[in-house]
Amino acid sequence: MNSGDTAFMLVSSALVLLMTPGLAFFYGGLVKKRNVLSIIMQSFIAMGIVTIIWVTVGYSLAFGPDVNSIIGDFSNVLLKGVGADPRPGGTIPALVFMVFQMMFAIITPALMTGATAERLRFPAYVLLLALWSLLVYVPLAHWVWGGGWLAKLGALDFAGGTVVHISAGISALVACITIGKRMQIASDPTIPHNVPYVILGASLLWFGWFGFNAGSELAADGVAANAFVTTQVATAVAVLGWLLVEKLHHGKPTAVGAASGAVAGLVAITPACGFVTPASSIVIGFVAGAICYFAVAKMKSKFGYDDALDAFGVHGIGGTWGALATGIFCTTSVNSLGADGLFYTGSFHQVGVQLIAILATYVYCGIVTFILLKIIGLITPLTATDEEQSVGLDITQHGERAYAD
Repeated sequence: MNSGDTAFMLVSSALVLLMTPGLAFFYGGLVKKRNVLSIIMQSFIAMGIVTIIWVTVGYSLAFGPDVNSIIGDFSNVLLKGVGADPRPGGTIPALVFMVFQMMFAIITPALMTGATAERLRFPAYVLLLALWSLLVYVPLAHWVWGGGWLAKLGALDFAGGTVVHISAGISALVACITIGKRMQIASDPTIPHNVPYVILGASLLWFGWFGFNAGSELAADGVAANAFVTTQVATAVAVLGWLLVEKLHHGKPTAVGAASGAVAGLVAITPACGFVTPASSIVIGFVAGAICYFAVAKMKSKFGYDDALDAFGVHGIGGTWGALATGIFCTTSVNSLGADGLFYTGSFHQVGVQLIAILATYVYCGIVTFILLKIIGLITPLTATDEEQSVGLDITQHGERAYAD
């Protein structure tokens, strides 16, 4: 066991947890003021519910001994056998690894709430949060990080492009289509009620993301340093890319656009950060800012779905680009555990493997999310009534107002 690595991972775990309140502020600033607490609560409650699921059975199924390359077993239920000793081949206590992975499990379903903001009822969300964490996130985490079939195939996902962002993005798209549009969306569009909240939330996400990405190396070493640098570079360039495209298309660069561009860059570099060079991260970040802007500005209106806060446009599209970019720009000069991608070899092999992982994530997460929503809809209504939406979910779901005056 290495005390330096352990200290690094404890700090990284705390940084990743901070991202969930950061997401709450980011989403909270984007909604109408009558729905602020409801969207913040959806992120906050994830820290309670997912923690219990992860400690009881989630961690064991995600990272326990492999069963047919699909799921872990029940060896570590209630953290049995997970203690101060490192996992095989590791340098940090198994408990530290467990809690670091817990923070990923917490924020992933919270990301989806942006798509269903201002109309998903809280009881339905609680059920979706619990079931989705157990039946979607846990198996996917095992496939990619727990020794499952995508890991054996050679799919690269350093910190969560498929496991976190694509899974949340495609599930968010399925959810917003399934529960339907907000009332009077054409005549009463959502205008961000508190842009400083949006900037604060994006800043907390950016800060916490260094734990998310660099911490995924599980050691304080050169690969972690590379992940830290590529995360910063890609995010900074994505901000500039988004604002440039927004200026050319919309006429003015906006503060909300800058915050959204930062998140797009963070999402896109996540699967690649420990496998690509800082120079490659410039390309990854700029493309992420540009394509996510157009996904937000054009796709919703073209296809007619109501992704309220653009969870799919940023996380689904950004995560997909990042996963593909990993196959293009990955190099063993950065991480010997990776591969050399298209840019270095001229071979599409790694891109093809990444594409299989992307498609598998889309299909599995989309289908299971749809089934879960239909089942939950038989238990409790999914969508707030027109009256509840008019009054606001803060009052109708929680009995309080964000701004009492």
